Amino acid sequence: METLSTPLPSLPRYSTSLTVNNDHDHDHPVLLHIKQCTNSSQLRQIHAQMLRTGLFFDPYSASKLFAASALLPFSSLDYARKVFDQIPKPNLHSWNTLIRVYASSPEPLQGILIFLRMVHESPYYPNKFTFPFVIKAAAEILSLCVGQALHGLAIKASLGADVFISNSLIHLYLSCGDLDSAYRVFTMIGEKDVVSWNSMITGLAQRGCAEKAFQLFQEMEEEGVKPNDVTMVGVLSACAKKLDLELGRWVCSYIERKGIRVDLTLSNAMLDMYTKCGSLEDAKRLFDMMEEKDIVTWTTMLDGYAKLGEYETAKQVLDTMPRQDIAAWNALISGYEQNGKSKEALSLYHELQQIQIAKPDGITLVSALSACAQLGAMGIGECIHAYVKEQGIKLNCHLTTSLIDMYSKCGDIKKALDVFYSVDRRDVFVWSAMIAGLAMHGQGRDAIDLFSRMQETMIKPNSVTFTNVLCACSHAGLVKEGKTFFNQMEPVYGIQPGVQHYSCMVDMLGRAGLLEEAVEFIEKMPILPSDSVWGALLGACQIHGNVELAELACRHLLELDPENNGAYVLLSNVYAKTGKWDGVSRLRKHMRVTGLKKEQGCSRIEVNGVIHEFLAGDNCHPLSKEIYSKLDEIVVRLKSAGYVPNKSHLLQLIEEDEMQEHALNLHSEKLAIAFGLQYVEVSQPIRIIKNLRVCGDCHSVAKLVSRLYNREIILRDRYRFHHFSGGNCSCKDYW
Repeated sequence: METLSTPLPSLPRYSTSLTVNNDHDHDHPVLLHIKQCTNSSQLRQIHAQMLRTGLFFDPYSASKLFAASALLPFSSLDYARKVFDQIPKPNLHSWNTLIRVYASSPEPLQGILIFLRMVHESPYYPNKFTFPFVIKAAAEILSLCVGQALHGLAIKASLGADVFISNSLIHLYLSCGDLDSAYRVFTMIGEKDVVSWNSMITGLAQRGCAEKAFQLFQEMEEEGVKPNDVTMVGVLSACAKKLDLELGRWVCSYIERKGIRVDLTLSNAMLDMYTKCGSLEDAKRLFDMMEEKDIVTWTTMLDGYAKLGEYETAKQVLDTMPRQDIAAWNALISGYEQNGKSKEALSLYHELQQIQIAKPDGITLVSALSACAQLGAMGIGECIHAYVKEQGIKLNCHLTTSLIDMYSKCGDIKKALDVFYSVDRRDVFVWSAMIAGLAMHGQGRDAIDLFSRMQETMIKPNSVTFTNVLCACSHAGLVKEGKTFFNQMEPVYGIQPGVQHYSCMVDMLGRAGLLEEAVEFIEKMPILPSDSVWGALLGACQIHGNVELAELACRHLLELDPENNGAYVLLSNVYAKTGKWDGVSRLRKHMRVTGLKKEQGCSRIEVNGVIHEFLAGDNCHPLSKEIYSKLDEIVVRLKSAGYVPNKSHLLQLIEEDEMQEHALNLHSEKLAIAFGLQYVEVSQPIRIIKNLRVCGDCHSVAKLVSRLYNREIILRDRYRFHHFSGGNCSCKDYW
């Protein structure tokens, strides 16, 4: 900080009272000029004049200059701090002002440090103006413990009942996620003002307590406190969280009836409520009526269309926006990705990079990486990772989790581990993502070891962590370990098992061949078995060819989800595997009569950043002629190596041997393999993503092709990875 090199004579001391003495300004005309300053240069000239005359060393006069340097529109926090540090004995008003400006600055922690310095170095004790500012600083850094200490000091100073301090405390506790403490402070306020009610209503709505927020709004009316536009923003937020369109419409009519001022913020809140409640008709009507629109308005409309699957309209909104910011692009990219339109999400991401209207941020990259994970587009994912490094973007936990998930789902567990070990900060989601990656690659022991290391770092596992740990045990056949983890969830970790955990247990027991034990486990479940539980049992029955239990599981599954075509397919597979072709025919006829269609097999492969899709029996690809020619070559080489088609995996009875083989050869993953052998560089693995379970015949073919062509093939189906290299497979053969 700057110091004065030459001591100046001081004038007689003036009152240090916080009460402004209006006559004081007349005694010192130079102080009148402070109010008339329009830029920092003029203020510095007055500062210099006050130093020359010694007026600066009058605490009252110095506080006037300091307040101007800190609070005027052209103020500089750095300059204001230097002015403050030159004041020999700052008065309480100056201390409060400095705490205030730091609390609203990018450095709120400095506000708390200034407060501590004031308490220890100055003769003043914090007053009712001090506490709201320093409590705001604590809220900005989300420090609950500091906030609690300040709360205690306010009570000690007999200021705990002050409404302004109480309102600040409500905001602090809500910011730190402590709803109970916020509500306790709220209830202890004797005369609540509109800010008290607004803070509590908005805080509850934002944290998912919509019912309680609306209840407080009703109590506010009963207390005779007139709601304002801020109140109604909070109430509309509660309606949006409840997805209660009728209540939202009532609130909008209430605003009109009560004559509450509708500004842009309130209009946007109404728009947000309509879109989240699914009424684009109401939203469009309001949007067209709004005279003023900002980027939030446009983005809200875009997001509404995207979430309801009206992507073309959403894109039209994006294209017609007066100004496109990254939030608008994120809304559409995220809408595509979250609704299974990953190719479209990546296409939009590439368009964003090309036109360079807005710069991708962390949210953009997380959505794009998630789309890559769904498609198995590792090349694109690696480009995004390279972009993160080139731009110097710091890996927060969200980005780290997305990168681990992308590399894991694209089949490169080593790169996922490299990302995991490259970061210093790992939250529960980062650990859980890495455990999931190891699980899906069949590395159950490593996943369990990582779970143990996670606990050593004092990171508490959540329900997702346990789902991933149980999946790891299931895929690796670690039944004993899986049972232990499941039985420890509630008594040791305080996590009540949910339906996903029960499904994992049934899957684990079923895969291990313990089908009767799996049925007994289902019968003893404290919650009703879901379709995923019966689906896990049905899948296990397919692995082990148990017709009786498969029929039981299928019956229960269809009771819960009558249009689940996957249930019929799985049962049909069990019948086919055991040679019960009458059962296959019966199921196929039922599906035909009821209009249920088997989900079509689809395999994807990425080559040079382009994603190629193949359906079963596909001939739409531009290179179909070359692909089928390669497939014929593969079949000849397979037969010469002793390959015999496994016809038990056909879903319907085909009598002619030649037709049976042809049907098997049309599976989408075989077309993708043929394409990959031709167009993926020999040094690179052939990575294929399939939407359904890989059948046993395709599994055998991929295994043999990897040996005959000396190629690494990584095949991901709906349930797990299959790594083929040199004729070996790192996954267990369940067929």
